[in-house]
Amino acid sequence: MAIHSSLRHTLTTLSCVDRDALDAFRTNLLARFDGTYEGAVHTYLGCEIERDIPAGRTLLSQRHFAEDVLRTFEMWDCIPALTPMKPGTRLTKEQSNPSPDPAFHRRYRGIVGSLGYLVNMTRPDLAWSYSELSKYVQYPGQAHMDAALHVLRYLRGTYDQAILYQHVHTLVDTLWGWVDSDWAADVDSRRSHTGYIIMLNGGAVSWKSRRQDCVSLSTSEAEYVASSQCGQEVYYMREILLISAMLKLLLCISTKTIYAYLRRQSGLCRHV
Repeated sequence: MAIHSSLRHTLTTLSCVDRDALDAFRTNLLARFDGTYEGAVHTYLGCEIERDIPAGRTLLSQRHFAEDVLRTFEMWDCIPALTPMKPGTRLTKEQSNPSPDPAFHRRYRGIVGSLGYLVNMTRPDLAWSYSELSKYVQYPGQAHMDAALHVLRYLRGTYDQAILYQHVHTLVDTLWGWVDSDWAADVDSRRSHTGYIIMLNGGAVSWKSRRQDCVSLSTSEAEYVASSQCGQEVYYMREILLISAMLKLLLCISTKTIYAYLRRQSGLCRHV
């Protein structure tokens, strides 16, 4: 549920495993502070939420934001692509333009920034593409722009995709996922690439696709680094679930505060 506070016009979200406790807390909160009860949360930070409580289903999407991005960059009427990037694409610094045209530069940075917001919220399928494109925001070349436009073509065909969580899933309240690495994937630095996705109740709750911080000397070493990074995130998320289950924790945190906290704790902001 959401509560709007007249103090600095802040929006606070409340969640709890016990509905009676949640309603009692909301009533006491509004009795002491000025504010209004806005009902169930349907959107937050541009993310759309659709819930079917009897069926135990929740959908998270950014359909309207994705449509706005496509229309802003005049790609709404483009021919959709089947993949985020063309198979075999390898972007390099040699393709960069040391003095890009200002309008060209702004367009590229705008596309990459918009993709980053989608990746951070609901689109793990764009994570690798965003990771590659973001390395060249300072001096983008035509090859980088072509790759960015290809991602938008893929987004056109999948702009309404959503993450589905189902409490009737086989692995209820169980963390599981995949992790992999691409050895020496970065042509410029020869650093490897880590990619993982963690699932809970049928939907992705955490994902990552980025260049590793060190240079691995073998595929085994790259896999070890990737597994370590994924293991840290699983351990972090497991502790959150354990604390919530044991204490039946009531969260009363503004959307800006919880976003900043999760970014500081794990470098990510995902849906738990």
